[in-house]
Amino acid sequence: MSFVVVIPARFASTRLPGKPLRDILGKPMLQHVYERGCESSADEVIIATDDERIATAAESFGATVCMTGSQHQSGTERIAEVADVFDWDDLKVVVNLQGDEPAMPSGLIDQCAQLLEDGDADVATLASPLLHSDDLDNPNVVKVIRDVNERAIYFSRAAIPFVREGANRTLAAETALHHHGIYAYRCGVLRQLVSAAPADLEICERLEQLRALSLGMSIAVGVPPQRPSGGVDTEADLLRVARELEQ
Repeated sequence: MSFVVVIPARFASTRLPGKPLRDILGKPMLQHVYERGCESSADEVIIATDDERIATAAESFGATVCMTGSQHQSGTERIAEVADVFDWDDLKVVVNLQGDEPAMPSGLIDQCAQLLEDGDADVATLASPLLHSDDLDNPNVVKVIRDVNERAIYFSRAAIPFVREGANRTLAAETALHHHGIYAYRCGVLRQLVSAAPADLEICERLEQLRALSLGMSIAVGVPPQRPSGGVDTEADLLRVARELEQ
């Protein structure tokens, strides 16, 4: 298995300004993310950013940095620029490790890449069973439902499957999975994604993975043996992740 990890990182954040450089146990959060990438089987780990403050911090802890444009609307677009800068072949596998996932287990990075290697899917990602049945209706929990081949049928912030009156809510909560924001794709697929216009479904749900489904691409969805704790968006998340990393 051969793949690279790219960590897209931007300084701006509505809820947590300067998020990648926020301190967790004496290190910037971005360094923890980088270390998780280095603990995986990746051939190389690269931080992609358009901000000199992030680049300076990353270089201080020995990371390879790729400076990108500031026009990108998503991490996927930023990673696509990295692929072009390094002139990566269309078959090269890239794992998108988001810059606010300092507690992402390295084994899950490998699992995501392996899912792509083992099958013929265009994209691979991970999802876990819902923690609570109430998460089915929580728009902050992105749900995914799969077919018998463990390929994504649809992603949504809404309750999927919808529970009609008299239907089994427990079954619905067991069918839906909580999607984790980690992706693996080959560079050729990555280039197709960013060259396409945003899909209507993507615009409605504000979920970029719906562009791939709208283009007819297949997304393999694996269930990890260890549930990742989730990303950092608030001060409370910083404290939670600090406790997890201490343990």
